[in-house]
Amino acid sequence: MGSTRMRWATAGALAACVGAGGFAAGRLTHVEQANAGQAETAPAAADVPRAAPSEHASAAGLPSFAGIVSDAAPAVVHVRTVSVVNAADAPDGDDDGPQGQNGPFGPNGPFHGFRMPRDPRGGGGGQTARAMGSGFIIRKDGIVLTNNHVVEHAKEITVALSDGRELSAKVLGRDPKTDLAVLKVDSKDALPVAKLGDSDGLAVGDWVVAIGNPFGLNNTVTAGIVSAKGRAIGQGPYDHFIQTDASINPGNSGGPLFDEHGNVVGINTAIFSQGGGNIGIGFAIPINMAKELVPQLEENGHVTRGWLGVSIQKLTPDLAESMGIDDAHGALVAGVTPDSPAAKAGLAAGDVISRWDGKAVSQPEDLSTLVAGTAVGKTVSLEVRRDGKPRDVEVTVAKLAEEEVASDGGEQHRGRWGLALRDLTPNERHERELEPGTGVLVTEVAPDSPAADAQVKAGDVILQVNRHPVGSVDALRSEVGKTADGKPLLLLVHPSEGGSRFAALAAR
Repeated sequence: MGSTRMRWATAGALAACVGAGGFAAGRLTHVEQANAGQAETAPAAADVPRAAPSEHASAAGLPSFAGIVSDAAPAVVHVRTVSVVNAADAPDGDDDGPQGQNGPFGPNGPFHGFRMPRDPRGGGGGQTARAMGSGFIIRKDGIVLTNNHVVEHAKEITVALSDGRELSAKVLGRDPKTDLAVLKVDSKDALPVAKLGDSDGLAVGDWVVAIGNPFGLNNTVTAGIVSAKGRAIGQGPYDHFIQTDASINPGNSGGPLFDEHGNVVGINTAIFSQGGGNIGIGFAIPINMAKELVPQLEENGHVTRGWLGVSIQKLTPDLAESMGIDDAHGALVAGVTPDSPAAKAGLAAGDVISRWDGKAVSQPEDLSTLVAGTAVGKTVSLEVRRDGKPRDVEVTVAKLAEEEVASDGGEQHRGRWGLALRDLTPNERHERELEPGTGVLVTEVAPDSPAADAQVKAGDVILQVNRHPVGSVDALRSEVGKTADGKPLLLLVHPSEGGSRFAALAAR
């Protein structure tokens, strides 16, 4: 690997949209937000001996994290996965793990483990790949938090504790947009539990400690400070990372970031690197965001998000001046989706949203975060500036059409054909020059599935099932349900690069 090649690498990624697309620097976006509850904060593990600071550290007036580590480390786990990946999608020797080709940070993406040699037992044109990551137990009944990219394609998941116990785990829910996953393990013996803190209370310059399994080195501890908060790195609609210089490396993905009181304040997820290792720029998902999403992931297996239906962009000083606005604060509406909540409320391109439900909106990302905490169906008040003049608008938040997400770690959520799907938005149909009400978007294809064998890919649009047009996930399910057992499924597919082709999915 060349030493000058810069790259983002996931150890994962998080995201924010008020419509169909994600926010990236320099691009228009839709903002879609999570509607969430509150995760239970568990007590600390009992009867764990606390180590005293070393004499050398105390004498020099330097901080010692020995006490934090002895209390917190037992709740940190090593997550090992076995996945099946298509040979064409397998990472090369420059990659970091079996999901590297499709991660949110590009072809050198997910940063949670190592690619192992090809397993000759892998069938169906795929190969068995083993990878590793980190996680932490948040409740005594065996609820574990980790990154989605650690377990996304896993067929088998093993959670190893620091005391030597190894437990089989299953996925209760996962959210690719924020790169969070909730696992469940069962144990007859008591489980140590991490205390969840308040990431909003962190200040830049505060000490933080990361514990995980970098390069497979179990229970490795690194320390540093909070380098920045609310960091958006252009990787999705919910970017709101804690930046830290505590060393995060391959295998740290999904592991906890602790504050100086031993409370989890973040989930280590991504790094910026020249050569695949730590250079002092790491990113963690704020634990407060995870708290909001855990109840939905645990109960439903996925996150239900609100939908406003606008494209937004940053309001620059030049744009503000040209619009007769005194300050460059707020989210500038660049477009409104027809028949969306925003359209029904009378929002228009050129509007600047400055407050949402009484809360200030300074940047587009703020609007994303605020919509995330708004219940679907709730009517909220917006303060909008139009042509430099303030006005009040009321909007009723609708449900964003989301892709189907795994709820049990296998392929059951994709059915026997290996497809995860969602409805297309009007904007997406317009961009692909498709007629209104036509097509269903493929968001994921399970490795070693009939869809993968037929070369159907994420980003393709299914136009027909068994020669019958489909325009929604419900319509597609209805047509698929008419396919007799043992018969192939015939799809008319519109690839992302254009054109159309038929694909026959063999029954298994």
